[in-house]
Amino acid sequence: MKRVLTYGTFDTLHFGHIRLLQRARALGDYLIVGLSTDEFNEKKNKKAFHSWEERKFFLETLRYVDLVIEEKSWEQKVADIQLYHVNIFTMGSDWEGKFDYLSEHCEVIYLPRTQSISSTQIREFLAD
Repeated sequence: MKRVLTYGTFDTLHFGHIRLLQRARALGDYLIVGLSTDEFNEKKNKKAFHSWEERKFFLETLRYVDLVIEEKSWEQKVADIQLYHVNIFTMGSDWEGKFDYLSEHCEVIYLPRTQSISSTQIREFLAD
């Protein structure tokens, strides 16, 4: 079984997120999503509209997602890769190069972002 791992906040879940998760799942047989906890988001100076539990619920309803785990820190990725026997780590291309260090533990793939949609755009539109 080929296991794939990705991470994110997934607060304003949108078409771009769904496409990313769909493409991530297509890389293997089992998709694990590390979902940033509310406490970790605070450390990143992010404030999610939805709680971790609500965001987890949203992700679990998607057929592409097999398991949602807590992302509590930047440093946990190697431990997660080992614990869950991950073959492929993937993130959006906006993170290109940032996780290359993980390639000694598994394959690292950056997926192209979906053009014309972003969480920032959605938040800005709603603020107007």
